[in-house]
Amino acid sequence: MPMNSNDKNYSNLVDKYVTGKILVTRSSMPAYEEYCEEIKDIWDTRWLTNMGPKHKKLQEELTKYLGVEKIDLLTNGHMALELTMQALGLTGEVITTPFTFASTTHAIVRNGLTPVFCDIDPENFTIDTAKIEALITDKTSAIVPVHVYGNICNIEEIQRLADKYGLKVIYDAAHTFGETYKGKGVGSFGDVSCFSFHATKVFNTIEGGAVCFKDQSFGDKMYDLKNFGIHGPEIVESVGANAKMNEFSAAMGICNLRHVDAEIEKRRKVTERYHERLDGVEGVRLNKVSPDVKPNYAYLPAIFDEEKFGCGRDEVFRVLSEHNIGARKYFYPLTNSFDCFAGRFDPNDTPVALKISRSVLTLPLYADLMTEQVDRICDLIISCKK
Repeated sequence: MPMNSNDKNYSNLVDKYVTGKILVTRSSMPAYEEYCEEIKDIWDTRWLTNMGPKHKKLQEELTKYLGVEKIDLLTNGHMALELTMQALGLTGEVITTPFTFASTTHAIVRNGLTPVFCDIDPENFTIDTAKIEALITDKTSAIVPVHVYGNICNIEEIQRLADKYGLKVIYDAAHTFGETYKGKGVGSFGDVSCFSFHATKVFNTIEGGAVCFKDQSFGDKMYDLKNFGIHGPEIVESVGANAKMNEFSAAMGICNLRHVDAEIEKRRKVTERYHERLDGVEGVRLNKVSPDVKPNYAYLPAIFDEEKFGCGRDEVFRVLSEHNIGARKYFYPLTNSFDCFAGRFDPNDTPVALKISRSVLTLPLYADLMTEQVDRICDLIISCKK
């Protein structure tokens, strides 16, 4: 049957986007007109930063959306982590995971603390709680677990250990915006949960971050740390940094929050297509969502078993790259093997994390990824099998 003009236009569109460069992620953005409307009154007030009306509005809306008691907004997710550790007065050693982005480990080290690396669970890639207790010493002040790819840590066991030994718990929740665990907002766990609102995340404020907490005394310390310790035009009570979210970023967040549920739904459909195509392929393991978690479909990690698949992760990465597909070795290398820590840590102390880091490839995933693009990616992956 011949195509009509609409069919032909669609076919041309598919050809253009399916065969073109596919990035590992693509930032979600509101309509141009919607953002312009949201920022219009900034030209009237000239209030560009310093916790203005947009900042306060986004703060209120996120508190409700995330189901948390209190929240403060910051310039990015890294400063959320770094200043949280200062506000809690951590000392000595901090137990964490090397299977994370550089920010987690750097925040610990930049605070003069010593990261003690715990291995990960091979199934969901979060910190292995069965191995934490053996790492606790009289120098340990906190546990900094990381929710990975939207997978939630073993919250109950982490809290049990923290209570037993009097430790603080700071969750790196950068991958879990909007998720719930057993019906409760993921940001409500631990002493503090830190979020990133970077452009690559499910929800973004261009750049931005947040801390979710319950104790107002912590909130007061965070406010001082993010605003130079200033309490008035002539009063500076403590030494602080500058980590305030500006009004334009807050406005982007206000707009994106209106659409985030629809964006997550689109991500769900993309994720399901990947599973339809790859779940039966021997040697490829895709992430499985826990029934206790309401997911946000933030990432699509694939683990390649070289023996069963016939080639390793690096070969798949090379083939995809040759076809303009930007998959990512995420997380690789482990943070405990970074050049900047050469000779300080041994990645062989976390063998599961080391193995996963050499086997994982996060595949392109974003709301507007077309089914035809997913199929092209999957076809290329399957073609690598030997």
